[in-house]
Amino acid sequence: MFLKERERIMLSNRLVKHFGAAAAAAVVVGSANAAIVHSGTLNFVCAIDIDGTYINVETGQLTNGPGSSVPGWDVNPYRSSSGSGLNFFNPAGGGMVGSTTTSAPITLAGGTLIGASSVFSSSTATTVFGAAAGNWQYGTTNIVGFRFVASSGNTHYGWMRFLIGAQPATGNLVTRTVVDFAYENVAGGSIEAGAIPAPGALALLGLAGLAARRRR
Repeated sequence: MFLKERERIMLSNRLVKHFGAAAAAAVVVGSANAAIVHSGTLNFVCAIDIDGTYINVETGQLTNGPGSSVPGWDVNPYRSSSGSGLNFFNPAGGGMVGSTTTSAPITLAGGTLIGASSVFSSSTATTVFGAAAGNWQYGTTNIVGFRFVASSGNTHYGWMRFLIGAQPATGNLVTRTVVDFAYENVAGGSIEAGAIPAPGALALLGLAGLAARRRR
């Protein structure tokens, strides 16, 4: 009986150490990702007109124009009166990731780092869907990087995912839907395109606590 009890205690100790290490690792991962603020799934259909959609990424408010209905808006996808593609108008200090400072926004591959070293375009040039220059594709999701000045006055970086409709038989007036977006809550911190907070850290911490209670 004594040996069995001793073995039980040793096994319990090993479990506590195991779950404690797992929880500690989870805290590190959680800390690295906790600063990412994610909008959740939105699937908001943008107006295809000169006003377009105004988005405040901090408050999560977005609506089809005018901009006065969204105080402090950060991103404005729209359609120019003379074009049929997707344009972005940027407030002071804002901007979308482009290949040059004068190019239209480009679609980014998942995991692309968006930060101070990225090239941000203040241009409102039309993004032509399916064109190699911006790589915006019909009938699928496209990710664009952006920067914005937060209410604190600091610059933050983020990404936004758009679902572009199927190519029409004529013209180029396709639907464009804001699927979701995220930004790095730490001022000046970089973020990977498509990155969202990692789940599971609290669950692992809970398991560690349970193992500790069983030991007692």
